[in-house]
Amino acid sequence: MTIPFLNLKRENERYAAEIKEAVSRVIDSGRYILGEEKDRFEKDFAAYCGVKHCIGVGNGLDAIRLILMAYMEQGVMQAGNEVILPANTFIATALAVSQCGLVPVLADCDIATCNIAPASVKEKISSGTKAIIAVHLYGQTAAMDELKQIAGQYGLKLIEDAAQAHGAVYKGGKTGSLADIAAFSFYPVKNPGALGDAGAVTTDDDELARIVRDLSNYGSNKKYVHEYKGLNSRLDEMQAAVLSVRLKYLDKDNQRRKEIAACYSANIRNEDIVLPDNRNKESHVFHLYVIRAKEREKFRAYLENNSIRTQIHYPVAIHKQPAYSELKHLSLPVSEQLQNEVLSLPFYTSLTDEELYRIMETVNNYERKS
Repeated sequence: MTIPFLNLKRENERYAAEIKEAVSRVIDSGRYILGEEKDRFEKDFAAYCGVKHCIGVGNGLDAIRLILMAYMEQGVMQAGNEVILPANTFIATALAVSQCGLVPVLADCDIATCNIAPASVKEKISSGTKAIIAVHLYGQTAAMDELKQIAGQYGLKLIEDAAQAHGAVYKGGKTGSLADIAAFSFYPVKNPGALGDAGAVTTDDDELARIVRDLSNYGSNKKYVHEYKGLNSRLDEMQAAVLSVRLKYLDKDNQRRKEIAACYSANIRNEDIVLPDNRNKESHVFHLYVIRAKEREKFRAYLENNSIRTQIHYPVAIHKQPAYSELKHLSLPVSEQLQNEVLSLPFYTSLTDEELYRIMETVNNYERKS
């Protein structure tokens, strides 16, 4: 029997009754945009993250874009300014920067964590730099103390891209509260996934929160009066209701993810495979379990032949993407190594013990030279 990389149907079956009840509640209310469900989720998620404000938005890309737009409205940055981000991330992080007329500057990554390398960030700072986006990749928090020190030293804004790290804790603080402001995605595959696109922005900054909220609603906080040239990017009532259900179980689900990751790490023994770094177990909620293999395509084909599905996150670094051909000259050796070696094993909370042990046994039986 094939083990899929992810079985979303099985994942959501556990909450199906509550989700259906929540959706029915929305249908019965007759209010589908800017209603009580959004208000409730925003309040609960802000409390969960340990911040004053949460603004529910349409998706994770818009969350980052709205943050940058808000800073531009404040005069903190302007078109042509630079924002530093990792080369090893989903393209949405860079797209948000470009779409605001800002310039994405790519930093290299740490080989152990795959997260942005503070030393590389420092090398990339120029007189035009205004912000750093710290992506908590695969569910593991970035090196926030070092990044905060750099941001403070150079007067830069520090933004979290926490799209893969809901509930991760760094030195007592949850993601969403670790920087000036944070962006989240609730795309269906995320740890607390919606049943469609959804996102959020979290912050303790009252004025910034107000501007983000207005920008997400056509630049308005009063009907037909528009202070800003905003977007239509609002968390709808259906997704907010679903996310309220998922939020109740997030810590429990994250604990199960940590248990599965610990099982993989304790039982996979193959000299051809490099396991993920998880020395600080509290700071990693394992959105993905990403290993590295020198001959990845051969290894992936071997797993496929044994009916185990995998994915690659991410096979093309930002500066190697056709959309960013102007950056193709850059040399970012760690990011380039990662794009050729990383492989994500099947990973979700409803994996059975039988499936887990079959995956681990298959990985352990792999021989690169065979």
